[in-house]
Amino acid sequence: MTNNHSDYKEGDVISGYRLLRKKRLELIKADYFEFIHEKTSARHIHIKSSDSENVFGVAFRTVPRDSTGVAHILEHTALCGSKKYNVRDPFFSMIKRSLNTFMNAFTASDWTMYPYASQNEKDFYNLMGVYLDAAFFPNLDELSFMQEGHRLSVDEKGDLSYQGVVFNEMKGAMSSQSQVMGRSLLNALYPDTTYGFNSGGEPLDIPSLTHKDLIDFHKVHYHPSNSWFFTYGDLDFEKHLQFIDENVLSRFEKIDPGTEVDNQPRWDTPREVVYTYPADGEKDIEKKSQAAVAWLASDIRDSFDTLVLSLLDQIMLGNSAAPLYKALIDSDLGSSLTDVSGYDADNKDTFFAAGLKGIKAEDAAKVEKVIFDTLTELWEKGIDKELIETAVHQFEFHRREITNTPMPYGIKLLLGIGSTWFHGGDPLSVLLFDEDLEKIRKKALKERFFEDYIKKYFLDNHHRVLMILNPDPEKGKNDALKEKAQLDEKRKSLTEADIEKIREMEETLTRLQESREDLSCLPCLEISDISKEVKTDNPDKVSENKNIFYYDKPTSEIFYFTSIFGTGHLPKELMEYVPIFTFLVSRTGTKQRDYIDFTRKVDAVTGGFGLAPLVRTSVFDNNSVFSGISFGTKCLERYQKDMFELISELIRDYSFDDTKRIKSLLLQFRSGLESAVVQNGHKLAISLASRNLSSASSIAEQWSGISQLKLVREITDSFSDKDKEEKTLSLLKEKMTAIAGMCFNKNNYKVCMVGGAGNLDSGDELFPLFSDSLSQEGINGFIAPALSDVKKTILEAWTTQSSVSFVGAACKVPSFGTKEAPYFSVLSRLLKSNFLHREIREKGGAYGGFALYNSEEGIFSCGSYRDPNIRRTIDTFEKGMDFLKKGDFDLDEIKEAILQTASDLDKPDTPAVSAKKDFFRKILNIPDEKRQEFKELLLSTDNEKLVNTAQKYFSGNVFKDNIAVITGKIPLEKEKPLLKDLCLDEKEI
Repeated sequence: MTNNHSDYKEGDVISGYRLLRKKRLELIKADYFEFIHEKTSARHIHIKSSDSENVFGVAFRTVPRDSTGVAHILEHTALCGSKKYNVRDPFFSMIKRSLNTFMNAFTASDWTMYPYASQNEKDFYNLMGVYLDAAFFPNLDELSFMQEGHRLSVDEKGDLSYQGVVFNEMKGAMSSQSQVMGRSLLNALYPDTTYGFNSGGEPLDIPSLTHKDLIDFHKVHYHPSNSWFFTYGDLDFEKHLQFIDENVLSRFEKIDPGTEVDNQPRWDTPREVVYTYPADGEKDIEKKSQAAVAWLASDIRDSFDTLVLSLLDQIMLGNSAAPLYKALIDSDLGSSLTDVSGYDADNKDTFFAAGLKGIKAEDAAKVEKVIFDTLTELWEKGIDKELIETAVHQFEFHRREITNTPMPYGIKLLLGIGSTWFHGGDPLSVLLFDEDLEKIRKKALKERFFEDYIKKYFLDNHHRVLMILNPDPEKGKNDALKEKAQLDEKRKSLTEADIEKIREMEETLTRLQESREDLSCLPCLEISDISKEVKTDNPDKVSENKNIFYYDKPTSEIFYFTSIFGTGHLPKELMEYVPIFTFLVSRTGTKQRDYIDFTRKVDAVTGGFGLAPLVRTSVFDNNSVFSGISFGTKCLERYQKDMFELISELIRDYSFDDTKRIKSLLLQFRSGLESAVVQNGHKLAISLASRNLSSASSIAEQWSGISQLKLVREITDSFSDKDKEEKTLSLLKEKMTAIAGMCFNKNNYKVCMVGGAGNLDSGDELFPLFSDSLSQEGINGFIAPALSDVKKTILEAWTTQSSVSFVGAACKVPSFGTKEAPYFSVLSRLLKSNFLHREIREKGGAYGGFALYNSEEGIFSCGSYRDPNIRRTIDTFEKGMDFLKKGDFDLDEIKEAILQTASDLDKPDTPAVSAKKDFFRKILNIPDEKRQEFKELLLSTDNEKLVNTAQKYFSGNVFKDNIAVITGKIPLEKEKPLLKDLCLDEKEI
């Protein structure tokens, strides 16, 4: 473990690094060390913490000068083999060979980052060696460039097409309205800097990038003089510095990379721009536009103004009761905030945007007027001091809360300081903003502080744009025609010898992809490095009625409250409305106060209210289905009483009387569900394909899949007719009231409280505020719900706005608690890593291919993401089953699959998350003994057990009755001749 490093002084030199600064970060109980490498000027920050989830990251300032996607393609290609690790795919190979808790790579508008996290010291340095070699000494060979970036492909007829992982990824990304909005806004607001280009790559521009361009970009941008290193955790930073210096930095001399990003020249007059997104096949595009006003704001290096603008974002847009948020929604011009709303502090020049989506194109000027009227009123009349206190509270709360969701805490710290640090700002000022925060709070409560900032950055700021995004029913088709024209032009210039060379290169690439490599040069953990024990937790106390679970945990003086209400007793006609209920109930106000007052109070004293539908299978209770509503909140200890009073008010005095508010919320809900289709197409396709394989899967699809979107669309479509709208909202109010009445009763709850001993004692004293507010009548909903009939066979193709596809297939297998369960976990990883990755991503050009085992439901599924193929992928899934039955796995491959499974089992949790997971296990009656048994069986997995399991359960075409595709009309039409025998039922999303 680490030394205390207390003897180091600023100016000391360690392994070629000079210590510039050291500082105690008291709030997160950590120490900050900032270094510069004297020979190369590489920067390094280490944050020493007691956290065993150690983090490493190296970042480069990458500044594209076109939209060919060079930085994005380089991020991919750098991970395809290096000088020391000369194998085809060391990155994905190391995912299999380690106990990492996080591995990824990111390309932003002006930086590229390679971060990972691990709890195991040996693993940490194994990964560091691979990451460093990949970043600084990559092979960058032409075949990898063709695979990951773009290449020409020739079919049997001699027709050309583009292939490549990034090419297909960006075709999928630029089918998404939200992606188009975000990238178009950057182009509009920063036309004279690198941000005006699409760093991910425009599909029609990507093919102009050459292999030489890629290599030249790497030479400059991935040099130590253009690098920023970050480490975090309880390992010894001296060893980190020595390792990096010896393996990389000592081999380089300092250069001037010239990657500084220029500030965008400021405008004298505002501008208006119009862009379009693909809306092919849309029948009604009248209210499918977006409009946003965006301002260029402070330089990222000005940490004080950046903090002020972040607080203004919270004040004006932080919740549905915030003045600008409310004004926009109340205007009835659109359905929800635009996809770019809020303050963005990722670029050197930061920006602020606000607007609406779901508007008529001609209403853009009205949206702009609402925004300026609101800002002018805030400047003239002043900002409510309560809003300021609430904004400061939210910052304080989230500053204090240490979480590893959705990624390790150390990586969140790196991302938090990254943009400031990479552009020459002070990263320490980002971490230590408490003094500035208190200074702002005091000033803002006494004088016109935020009002002056509104005038400076919004009302008097001429560098702003009214950005309008309109649907184009022909754009997808026209883009496809442009791509075809581009390819036809290339075809004219190619000789037969050129065509033959393209075929030869593709064949060479295919042989490379299919070759079995010797991976012995890569480091690997052993089964002996895996802990034999599962991580367990247990309540420190359980109430007499077994309904309240208390967990005494160190939670930085934050108190966590979670309650589960059963829904198994709800009639069928109410079940499908549970997600709508969870979205509405805490956002519609109460009988005591309207939604504005209630929302502001929630934000003033808690970390937020969160309600969500929950469906699980209790495998040790005869696979009975548990469905419920999860309600969670959290607060600083001084606000416990306020929090319990708000909980009490919600569950006792819920109200669905504000029909105007409900209508607005439903339109926002619909917008969010629609945006998720292209972002999470693979998950939705698998959900569709597996919905008849278990009761819980059926409910899950009804609650969080395409079925829920269609229900919400049906409701909101009625709003176009006044009489229908009134009838729909009246009926909805009845349903919402019925669900609340049936669920919020004294016989239908289980509660988890997490905090320090003092928090728990006061929570116990305040608990009657919760329990006494529940209806004293009602039945226990912790029973299996009544189920609707489901289709026996699912063979479906669902169309939406997408130029690529998402394919899902599923079959039924034994579940958790059976001896085969660990083997299915291992088989899913072998299938994904050793077959689907090669066949679907490398050869097929999709962004990803997946194999998943849902042990609770006993469902084995395959999926693809941003996929240029449909039939080929379905056939690949079938071939994957043959691959598993054949069992041609060597010992190392099995070991790697076991390591991956164990890594998921052993991922660290913060104390609060660990407690809540145990609480859910108690509700579902999952004994720790069964979890331990699963792990022991996992660690004893061998080839014979795997092959026997695969041959027993994967005989025949196991996916033939459970296939679902989410795609666009153009790619589906193209593939129809190949899909005739499947007789896919075509449906529109």
